[in-house]
Amino acid sequence: MNKLIAVMVFAGLALPVYALDLGGLQDQLKGVLNRGGSAPAASPTQSGVNSLTAAELNGGLKEALTKGAEAAVAQLGKENGFWGDAKQRISLPDNLQKASQLMKSFGMGSQVEALELGMNRAAEAAVPQAKTLLVSTIRDMTLEDAKGILTGGETAATDFFRRKTEAALSAKFLPIVKKTTDKVGLAQTYNTYAGTAARFGAIKADQASIENYVTQQSLDRLYKVIGEQEKAFRANPLQSGSKLIGKVFGSLQGK
Repeated sequence: MNKLIAVMVFAGLALPVYALDLGGLQDQLKGVLNRGGSAPAASPTQSGVNSLTAAELNGGLKEALTKGAEAAVAQLGKENGFWGDAKQRISLPDNLQKASQLMKSFGMGSQVEALELGMNRAAEAAVPQAKTLLVSTIRDMTLEDAKGILTGGETAATDFFRRKTEAALSAKFLPIVKKTTDKVGLAQTYNTYAGTAARFGAIKADQASIENYVTQQSLDRLYKVIGEQEKAFRANPLQSGSKLIGKVFGSLQGK
């Protein structure tokens, strides 16, 4: 009984407050009803993308991806594209570095350097083979692919390339890399040592032969450089040198 009285007293005290604010509450309800429960307005980014025609979206993405892929191949697929760039140079696997240091201490430093030089020359010889397949993949890209790439994050195009081309490029690169590394004196020594190490779990399976290792390292760096090109388009679309690319990527920034 005491609880019931307390509730009634509280309600009675609160009543004037609700009454005083009734007008404001009615205005709020009227606003909600007038909106009719409509969906929230599109974000500026989505609105910008939606303003693109299908031809603009498809054409702009294909132009940007072609420019990015060609620039990456041109950067890496030349003499010193790998060897002359400290960021792209391919070194021996970490777990074989101790062995290489030991060889150097025994006066075999020049042979170790020749091996690493040969690895990088092999990568430089293989990368130009990527251009045709990358451009073909872009040509076959659908409108849905284009939409997903544009709104899918800063490396969505690079991820698309990797899914579509990595297996085929690996098959293209491998014989070219092997042909070049077979000429290097320590290549067979590497394969013997690394193969044994891989069987004991000391190194990864893809490092067990020099040709497999160099092929994978080449692809990793190729996709990395393509990713850098993509990020540049997204960050500064108006500096791409193309009005269409600028419009497509600028749509993400409301430009």
